[in-house]
Amino acid sequence: ARRSLASPVVSGVLCPCGSPHTPLAEGGGSGSGGGSGGSCGRSLCEASEQDRRLRALFQKLDVNRDGALCIHDLAVGLGRLGLQRSELDLLKIVKAGDKDLDGQLDFEEFVHYLQDHEKKLRLVFKSLDKKNDGRIDAQEIVQSLRDLGVKISEQQAEKILKSMDKNGTMTIDWNEWRDYHLLHPVENIPEIILYWKHSTIFDVGENLTVPDEFTVEERQTGMWWRHLVAGGGAGAVSRTCTAPLDRLKVLMQVHASRSNNMCIIGGFTQMIREGGPRSLWRGNGINVLKIAPESAIKFMAYEQIKRFIGTDQEMLRIHERLLAGSLAGAIAQSSIYPMEVLKTRMALRKTGQYSGMLDCAKNILTKEGVSAFYKGYIPNMLGIIPYAGIDLAVYETLKNTWLQRYAVNSADPGVFVLLACGTISSTCGQLASYPLALVRTRMQAQASVEGAPEVTMRGLFKHILKTEGAFGLYRGLAPNFMKVIPAVSISYVVYENLKMTLGVDSR
Repeated sequence: ARRSLASPVVSGVLCPCGSPHTPLAEGGGSGSGGGSGGSCGRSLCEASEQDRRLRALFQKLDVNRDGALCIHDLAVGLGRLGLQRSELDLLKIVKAGDKDLDGQLDFEEFVHYLQDHEKKLRLVFKSLDKKNDGRIDAQEIVQSLRDLGVKISEQQAEKILKSMDKNGTMTIDWNEWRDYHLLHPVENIPEIILYWKHSTIFDVGENLTVPDEFTVEERQTGMWWRHLVAGGGAGAVSRTCTAPLDRLKVLMQVHASRSNNMCIIGGFTQMIREGGPRSLWRGNGINVLKIAPESAIKFMAYEQIKRFIGTDQEMLRIHERLLAGSLAGAIAQSSIYPMEVLKTRMALRKTGQYSGMLDCAKNILTKEGVSAFYKGYIPNMLGIIPYAGIDLAVYETLKNTWLQRYAVNSADPGVFVLLACGTISSTCGQLASYPLALVRTRMQAQASVEGAPEVTMRGLFKHILKTEGAFGLYRGLAPNFMKVIPAVSISYVVYENLKMTLGVDSR
C-alpha cells in the first residue's frame, strides 16, 4: 500500500517495527507501518534510539538551527516534508505545546506535544472504530457524528474519508489517521468533550461553576438550550430533595456558636417543632426560581466574554475558561443577588413572619431600603474565584489523570467516575470558599437577628475569629457536605432522563 506524504515525519518518531515506542499509544495490529506492526519491547529499541529519532525529526523542522521551533520553522520544515499547514494551524500547534509561553517549542515541549497529541488521537480513533476492526469507514463516521448530535450524509462522510485515505481503500487505518493528524492541530476531541460534560450536570446548590462548552453543531441544531433546560430541571429537583439540609446549613451558619451549639439532629428537631415538617423546605421556592435567570444570564455573559477575549478557538483553554467563567458568574450573581438575600431571609423566617416571597421583599424594602438586597455582596463575589477556580482545576486534574492512566479503548469514563470527579471537585471548591459563604450569609441575615449591629465583611471575620476561632468560619459545613453526594446523584439521574425527554442524543 502507498504511504502518505506525512509518513516520513511520523516514522521519525516510531520504532523500526513501526509501533510507537512510547506507552502513550500502543502500536495497533492494523497499522501498515512495516515490521510486525505490533508493540516492540525495550530489547528491540532502547530509549536512546527513540531520543535519536525524535531529535532527527526536530532538527529537520528546526530550519534556522536555533534549538526551538517557531511558526516559521514549522511552515518551512513541514513544507519540505510535503505537509502544507495554514498559519492558524501552526499557531495552534505552538500554543498547545508551549509550556513556558515564549512563543516557540524547545525539544522537550515538542516531544511532550507529540506524545500527548498521539494519546488523544488514539482515544478518538478507538472511539470511532465501532466495529473494532482497526479501520474507520464512512458508516462509522456517520454513526459517531450522529451520537454527537450532528447529522451528515454518507456522501459527506466519504468526502471526509478521502481527505485522509492515501491508499484508495475508502477506509482509514491507524497509520493514516495518525499521519494526517499528528502534526495537524485537532481541537475539541469530540468524545472527550461529550463524555466529560461537567457543570450543567452537577448541581450542589451553589451555581458558581464555570459554564459548559457547546460545539458549533450543538448551537446550530439547538441542542445547547435543551442541555441548559435539562440542567435547570435537574437542579430544581436536586435542590428540592436536599432543601432540608440546605436550610439546616443556613441556620447553623447564622445561629450556631460556642454558647449555642447546634447539632444536625437537634437542628432538624428544632425546625419541625417550630413550624412542622413543611418548614424544612423554607427558602426552597426562591432557590429553585433563581436557577433559570441565573443560568441564562451566565450562559449569555459567558458567550459574550468569549468573543471579547477574541480567541479564535471554539473551545477555550483552562485559564481562559476560568477567566470567562468567573466574570460570567459575577455578572449573573450581580443580576440575581436580591433573590439570594430573599432566599436566606425566607430560610430563616419564623412561622407567620411573612405571607410569602413578595411580602418578604416588600418588608425588606420598606424597613431597610434597596441596599439591604445587596448585603453580603462583596464576600459573595470574592467567593466565586476560589470556588470556580478550584472546582475547575480539580475536575480537569482528575479528568486528565483518568485519561492518562485508565483510558485504553475509549474516553468514556463511565457514570461512577464522572460522579466521583464531580463530587470531589465540587467539595473542594466549596471547602475553599466556605468562610466567604458563611460571612455572606450572616451579613444577609443581619436584620433577621434582633438587635444585630451593622458590620462589615472585615469586621465580621475578625469577630468570628475572636469569639469562635477558625472553626467558627466553618459552621454548617457538615450538612453542606452531607448534601453533596445526593445532590450530584439526583441531578445526574434527572438530567439524563430530561435529556431523553427533550430529544438530546445520549452517548
